[in-house]
Amino acid sequence: MNIWGIILAAGSSSRLAGLGCPKQFLDFEGGPLYFACARRMARVARISGLVFVFPPALLAECEHELRGLIAGYDLGVPWRVAAGGARRQDSVRAGLQALPSECTHILVHDGARPFVSPRLINRVCDRLEAGALAVIPGIEVVDTIKMVSAVTSAGSDAVCHVTATPPRDGLRAVQTPQGFQLAALRRAHLEAEMENLTVTDDAALLEALGMAVEVVEGEIDNLKITHPGDLEKLRQHSAPAPLLPCNGFGYDVHKYGPGRPLKLGGVPIAGGPEVIAHSDGDVLLHALTDALLGCLAQGDIGELFPDTDAAYDNIDSGILLSEVLDRVQAAGVVVTHVDLTIIAQIPRISPWKECIAKNVASLLHLPRTAVAVKATTEEGLGFTGEKKGIKAVAMVSACKPGQAYL
Repeated sequence: MNIWGIILAAGSSSRLAGLGCPKQFLDFEGGPLYFACARRMARVARISGLVFVFPPALLAECEHELRGLIAGYDLGVPWRVAAGGARRQDSVRAGLQALPSECTHILVHDGARPFVSPRLINRVCDRLEAGALAVIPGIEVVDTIKMVSAVTSAGSDAVCHVTATPPRDGLRAVQTPQGFQLAALRRAHLEAEMENLTVTDDAALLEALGMAVEVVEGEIDNLKITHPGDLEKLRQHSAPAPLLPCNGFGYDVHKYGPGRPLKLGGVPIAGGPEVIAHSDGDVLLHALTDALLGCLAQGDIGELFPDTDAAYDNIDSGILLSEVLDRVQAAGVVVTHVDLTIIAQIPRISPWKECIAKNVASLLHLPRTAVAVKATTEEGLGFTGEKKGIKAVAMVSACKPGQAYL
């Protein structure tokens, strides 16, 4: 699969008047709300690129701002912009037109839903990878829902009458990102345009054509900023918490032999020896993942992703890393610096160090200057010196909420 994300940031925010700007441009985590969404989506290894859909009148201004944001914080994936339309589906259609030819699947996400987690994004991607045409996250409805008649006037009050009470166990409140097979979504948009059909989300377009739409479990925290009361959630999330320094150390080793093509830090090493591994065998990301778990004091990579589980057979180590980063975020841990060392007699690592550093920085949501990548040999001694395998060590510096103990 080649998955791109569309970040919808073209709305007018009619339900949040008086802000001075549409809600997707509210300042959050040092940038606009939509950029917080993009950072979280770009962190997921499966995402190949992003399309930002902006209001047509602000397209040039927004693109200029976006370039400045990315100069300070590289998303690590290619990106494009598109001018939105009057309706949500018009904006999505504009985003679809901006996609590259190699894209096969798409995630459509609201630019005012900044708390989306990598875990939820991967949950949607898992079902797409299993062959689903459309996948949407949904959460159980806790309030009783009433269907009502049209509003009528009764003196100074507007009233309506209950017509039905659907059972709650058959209802879900739908969220984004919504995932689609690109060909199916394009077909649905074409049919909707021909029939002048207006809907509130893309899944409804596929439903209208009789296509199957799967629902996966959403997340209560995946809130869309819609009403004035939602702004308090932004303020709470932005409030600084006392942080204490912490460190995590990680180590991993893999034997050379017939198996997986060599990857280091998510970067394929052309001409390198193959490694024997259950996953994709990325020794550097494995060491880094263990170091992050060390900061959390939550075990090790073998406990979380055992090599006896077929689900992790040849899995991209970037996906495992994103799962742990989800835990890092949930724990309020802030990673500040990463120091990585690769130990190998072969292959020669120096031509790849900068590419590895940039990719790791992108995966960790860090500036390039916060990631050090070094390489050394063991002078022909021992396991690596005899060219039997490769090692990696990782040191993570971070801060986490807590109380100092004496």
